[in-house]
Amino acid sequence: MMHGKTSYVCLPCRASYKQPYPGHHDNDRVCPRCAEPLIHVGSAFAAPKRRDTAGWRTLSVLLHAGVRFHKSCCGGPGYRPRTLREVRERMAYARTTGEPFAQALVRGDLPWQP
Repeated sequence: MMHGKTSYVCLPCRASYKQPYPGHHDNDRVCPRCAEPLIHVGSAFAAPKRRDTAGWRTLSVLLHAGVRFHKSCCGGPGYRPRTLREVRERMAYARTTGEPFAQALVRGDLPWQP
């Protein structure tokens, strides 16, 4: 039986790789281009194009906040912001309400607009 694969990204190279799911004894995965550690992002991930600077900046903010792209029981990972504007709106909402930043980032609709 074939085991599924999941996505890893290298932010400095703006590259995405499909690799087998990590096991208990797996070493940290490294980028084949720059040898930096890869970040496990999940199986429901679709990478922006390499030249899409704003898309990679948005992705970087999400990953550094701890947001990943794992499938849930009902399909995909849920809402994830795709633009820097959406990220800024959710950052302002988190600052104003005190909601944790990672939780505000995955909120589909904001109750108010800044």
